[in-house]
Amino acid sequence: MTQIFFYHNATDRIAAAVALIGKAFAQGKALLIYAPDAEVAGTLDRQLWMHPPTGFVPHVLGDSPLAGETPVLIADKLESIPQDERLINLSAEIPPGFSRFTSVIEVVGQQDDERIAGRERVKFYKDRGYEIKYFDLSGKS
Repeated sequence: MTQIFFYHNATDRIAAAVALIGKAFAQGKALLIYAPDAEVAGTLDRQLWMHPPTGFVPHVLGDSPLAGETPVLIADKLESIPQDERLINLSAEIPPGFSRFTSVIEVVGQQDDERIAGRERVKFYKDRGYEIKYFDLSGKS
């Protein structure tokens, strides 16, 4: 069964995602980032070129000819991408076909709309029997 991880209370949702992506890349893990919103995908792309400050995380869009040899993919559609290990969801919706992934990582910010959408996704996963692990990014205990 797919493992679900919720990283919540991020002051900057994209920056939090970039940090998680950088950590996974440093551990040699491949990632697929679901970002159907072009503005979110563009912001993520730009930040990945600058993080870490002394390098960058190799990444391409999911439809790139280099997608098969690049560890981090940013996609607005998931159906045609064969990667099925780790999915980071930067959408407000449940990612299509999420259950094919070994793990789904949800990143939720502090904005009201993000929190409400995050709660709806939690309910969706729980109603279907998925166990959820939570990580509070606010720094508060």
